[in-house]
Amino acid sequence: MEDAAIIDLYWARDSRAIGETGAKYGVYLTGIALNLLGLPEDAEECVSDTYLAAWNAMPPERPGILRAFLGKITRNLALDRLKRLRAKKRGGGGPRLIFDELAEVIPGGDRPEAALDRKELVGDIEAFLRAEPERARNMFLRRYWYADSVAAIAVRYGLGENAVSAQLMRTRNKLRRYLTERGYVI
Repeated sequence: MEDAAIIDLYWARDSRAIGETGAKYGVYLTGIALNLLGLPEDAEECVSDTYLAAWNAMPPERPGILRAFLGKITRNLALDRLKRLRAKKRGGGGPRLIFDELAEVIPGGDRPEAALDRKELVGDIEAFLRAEPERARNMFLRRYWYADSVAAIAVRYGLGENAVSAQLMRTRNKLRRYLTERGYVI
């Protein structure tokens, strides 16, 4: 079913919207949640929560790109769940590592005015990524947006893990320089 038709089902409050969303995007959403959370049970619950959040958001929201809209919801829900799990001393591992890698590049949010700067920072990061070569940009997004492992990225691009790690490090370093040149304190 086309995205516009699925969105129309949500707007009509037709429960078939959930089934159609699951049929079209369930695997994609589960992959995002599983990469971040690591446990199939947590990922499944996160995807179910995504369907509920989408149901509650539409209407009034009418997303332009349903896949991105749902992916963002899933990612945010998975990150929230990850924070809760870590607070209970049950977290750690891969997802924590990707945040540590980016912590060296992205300015911290401990300052009160950080929330005001966030929108500008996001715009600057998007501009940086648009200027990057497609493969470097996609590898960066696979690692830091979708939380893919270095091994999974290596398989996807037919490279060794060391080559992927080196590319990610080069991109992070370029991002750090780019943000520093724009006045961010890292």
